[in-house]
Amino acid sequence: MTADKTSLQLDLQIPDNNKREICFIDLFAGIGGTRIGLEQALIESGFIPKCVFTSEIKPYAVEAYQHNFNDSDINGDITKVSTNDIPDFDILLAGFPCQPFSSAGVRKGFGDTRGTLFFDIERILKEKQPSAFLLENVEGLVNHNNGDTLSTIILHLENLGYNVSWRVINAADVGVPQNRKRIYIVGNKKNKIDLDGIGAARKTLSAILETGLPTLDTVFTKKLLSKYKLSELYGKAIKDKRGGNGNIHSWDIELKGAVTKKQKELLEKIVCERRNKKWAESKGITWMDGMPLTLCEISSFYSCDINVLKDMLDDLVQKGYLTYEHPKEKVFYTENGKTVSKRERDITKEKGYNIVAGKLSFEISKILNPDDVAPTLVATDVSRIAVVDTAGIRKLSIREGLRLFGYPESYSLNMLSYQDAYDLLGNTVVIPVIRQVALRIINSTLY
Repeated sequence: MTADKTSLQLDLQIPDNNKREICFIDLFAGIGGTRIGLEQALIESGFIPKCVFTSEIKPYAVEAYQHNFNDSDINGDITKVSTNDIPDFDILLAGFPCQPFSSAGVRKGFGDTRGTLFFDIERILKEKQPSAFLLENVEGLVNHNNGDTLSTIILHLENLGYNVSWRVINAADVGVPQNRKRIYIVGNKKNKIDLDGIGAARKTLSAILETGLPTLDTVFTKKLLSKYKLSELYGKAIKDKRGGNGNIHSWDIELKGAVTKKQKELLEKIVCERRNKKWAESKGITWMDGMPLTLCEISSFYSCDINVLKDMLDDLVQKGYLTYEHPKEKVFYTENGKTVSKRERDITKEKGYNIVAGKLSFEISKILNPDDVAPTLVATDVSRIAVVDTAGIRKLSIREGLRLFGYPESYSLNMLSYQDAYDLLGNTVVIPVIRQVALRIINSTLY
């Protein structure tokens, strides 16, 4: 495949002259966002981009990649690819999974990265010696394994002869209306790449929203809209946890059945009290965030006739707002030579009443404010995020999702199901950030 087909399909204009061709490889490619960001930066800088090797294992990511880049030559598992089968290239791109390394550090050389996917980046850099690289990962890499993982990565890259820089950048600071912090690690053989000052004017969600799309018509949305005006829903989270004025509970909209004013007051108090550490001490268990509380414990902070209180609690259990369960205790056991812990029900302890639902229990968990930025979109809950449109609420469209990562309007995920599309979007990169980071690499490396 030629670079021209890729770039034209993505609305990029390659100069029609004899500019220098820059070859790159795209590892853990996902749906190609890192590739697009680099291509945009290279073309803007007067170079011709050419992707000479791509690796991705998720089938529907490969399907999307092939459709949008007109590229049928996608390599699978990079751990099974010989370096000899990779053409020479100038820049390596990779957004790799975060994994713990051995505490032995540099003393073991490749030994402490073996078994991790970073090892494959390392071996390719070692053998091919490209001019530069761009790695992207979650912000948590900074403190992963008490910071040892990042330190090991940087040390190994430096031992290959690269000047290494890294920076955590929030997409919202680069003109994309999404709070999405990611770490970018870059390096070259010439000099240290400056990643300070990367940014652009902030935008709000309204800049990427479509209008007039079909809205949801479900039992949940009907109950929600019967209790709240559309303008009152901006920025609201829907979860049976604490959240102040920014939160709507299932009982606020009587999702599981009618709830009296006193029952709502009772539920609010239980939501707050179940996190109090004193209950763990009185129960003789290790503190946990959200313990079941006994009838006696609840009566100590909710003034009511004990029989009336029990009737209210049992009614809330019957309707599904509360559950009646034993508390959990932390249990330690050995796994692969390491001591680990998990929570198990302690049937020797008295049962208590606890809130049933978490933030993923409802079909909508968050309604976005068009005058603000979106939270970090993650694959596990992005399909439960909604927006207000005309006379109702609806889920984010796939096009809106693509815009929240800076994808060109010509990029399509229409060949995939909604769930698969958002699974991929929840793990993709923000193209405008990649473009700006890539420009720094180009200015420090290729001129």
